[in-house]
Amino acid sequence: MNEVMMASDASSMRGLGSTSFASSPSSNLLPNNLPLLSAFLAFALAQFLKVFTNWFKERRWDSKRMIGSGGMPSSHSATVTALAVAIGLQDGTGGSAFAIAVVLACVVMYDATGVRLHAGRQAELLNQIVCEFPPEHPLSSVRPLRELLGHTPLQVVAGALLGFIVAFLMRNSDGVA
Repeated sequence: MNEVMMASDASSMRGLGSTSFASSPSSNLLPNNLPLLSAFLAFALAQFLKVFTNWFKERRWDSKRMIGSGGMPSSHSATVTALAVAIGLQDGTGGSAFAIAVVLACVVMYDATGVRLHAGRQAELLNQIVCEFPPEHPLSSVRPLRELLGHTPLQVVAGALLGFIVAFLMRNSDGVA
């Protein structure tokens, strides 16, 4: 049967929805939103893992890696991949939300390996040049530029893989969905 919804029916349903929203379990402090939770968890895990990958590479603990950009794995890639995968798992891959998330993920990952990586390499060269200035040079006391800005392709792939795994596990867990 084809039923037609009248405008008055739609407005009364909206009224019902808004009154029941306050008592629904989804209005808790932590939303039951698979894409949002997957993205935040993937970001947090990637930032946490940077401390350990930094120790493995340099044999020293650096807790600042948890809040810094750059490094292994890419937290930006993990975040946008978890978001796209969670949207795809929850809503399907045919919708506009999934398309937007995939385009966003591609732009972020391209930027991480392109512009940001090369900006970091330029900062490294500029810092070396400034270090060679004599002490009396006006730029010799300038604070060094941040060098760890972008990611290598391996770091981006590792972040994307982490994001995929987080979204997949979140979807299959009993706590969300």
